[in-house]
Amino acid sequence: MPVPKGSTIDPERTRAAIVDAAAPLLYERGLDGIGVAELCTRLGVSKETLYRYFGSKEGLIEAVLAARSERVTSWIAEAATAAGDDPRDQLAAVFDELHQWYGEPDFRGCAIQNAAAQHHVGAVRAITARHLDRRLDLLTAIARRAGADDPDALGRQLLLLVEGATLVAAHHDRAGTAAHAKRAALALLGG
Repeated sequence: MPVPKGSTIDPERTRAAIVDAAAPLLYERGLDGIGVAELCTRLGVSKETLYRYFGSKEGLIEAVLAARSERVTSWIAEAATAAGDDPRDQLAAVFDELHQWYGEPDFRGCAIQNAAAQHHVGAVRAITARHLDRRLDLLTAIARRAGADDPDALGRQLLLLVEGATLVAAHHDRAGTAAHAKRAALALLGG
């Protein structure tokens, strides 16, 4: 990220810009699909800059995944909140958002799921666990508001539908998966 002459360097802005630029590239190519030299060239930064801000390519990957998790979690939670106070509407909104996402031309599944499959290491596992915990919290809260007998168990079942639907949409049926999962989720919520 070249700094125009006369500008001051803002480390946080630079770091965020690198993360933002790296995210789509790592999502498209995979975490192991691009080496450090090409990654730096494509991002327009030197290896020194990458190492200064992230310590390693792995550090950049962790920052990208954490940012992606935050963005996706907020996006899904905002959709549920915008749906109003009815838990059924909130749950339906989660799956409607997933349906929109699955239909995007560059959809390649969940970056967090993909990373967990590619990099079965402690840092990525921790990011994945936090990501899933946040989704579970949202879904359990919906189950609780719906008056479920066991909202914790229902939250876990709904999480399985969300995560399973995303995996299936990435590898099998992008068009119908969210609708099928939505019907199952609403049946669980109502049943």
